[in-house]
Amino acid sequence: MIRPSLEDLELLAAVVRHGSFRRAAQAAGLSPSSATERIRALEDRVGVRLLNRTTRSVAPTEAGAALLGRLAPALDEITAALAAAGQAGAGVSGTLRLNAPPPVTQLVLAPLLPRFLARHPRVVVDVTSESGFVDIVRGGFDAGVRYGESLALDMIAVRLGGPQRYVVVASPALIAATGRPATPHDLLGLPCIRTRFSSGTMLPWEFEREGQVVAIRPEGPLITSDAHLGISAALQGLGFYATFEGWAEPFIRSGQLIPVLEEWLPPFEGPFLYYPSRRHMPAALRAFVDFLKEVA
Repeated sequence: MIRPSLEDLELLAAVVRHGSFRRAAQAAGLSPSSATERIRALEDRVGVRLLNRTTRSVAPTEAGAALLGRLAPALDEITAALAAAGQAGAGVSGTLRLNAPPPVTQLVLAPLLPRFLARHPRVVVDVTSESGFVDIVRGGFDAGVRYGESLALDMIAVRLGGPQRYVVVASPALIAATGRPATPHDLLGLPCIRTRFSSGTMLPWEFEREGQVVAIRPEGPLITSDAHLGISAALQGLGFYATFEGWAEPFIRSGQLIPVLEEWLPPFEGPFLYYPSRRHMPAALRAFVDFLKEVA
């Protein structure tokens, strides 16, 4: 039997990881037809079907899953060894693929990444910004960013930034017309701008004071998944808006928006970078983790 090449074994792992010949081929710089032919040739060499294919999905057969289970540590070891050899004396290089929600990409990563890239100019950071939960391994990401309550237990987590907090803001004109709410329940009778996440979920507004937790579901004329639209609508007096303080702070400072119920909105723990537990990390991810431990 002709021994399969390392490239074909890595391609097989990529197809399973992405769940798609097209995405795996794109990541490897191949055409989908070329990737398909290489996997078929690999199956012929091994003498067993490794992947089940449908028009909508690709998944490993029992034999394919068993093969990849044994190969994964070796592939990680080879990748790490090649990366170390290639980077000796030349500095860290490679692509770091991150998945993070918009509040993190805009408020945390935006000021951090220029400093990291200045230190590691041979690294390319590829950031996908989305609020929904994703399988970072299946999606082909090196790491993701989420808040503590959303982290999977089998992931390694590194603090990405300091505490954050929500604020509820409104325009001076709206507060003059409706009055300033004294408690969270007062918002139930006032126009509010709600947030809908990409999953379709609309979370309640949560407040906490001296151990008392209050959750409300206010109503209003606008529902949006876009924080910039929410801020714009609040500036125009359309409603009270709950958002990250970092987005509202410039307008609070200028007096265009007024925060309310501040004593009900304590800071909460900031985001974490998370990645799968494994012995060998891509060099770019290792460099970023080391950077975060130094500055975050």
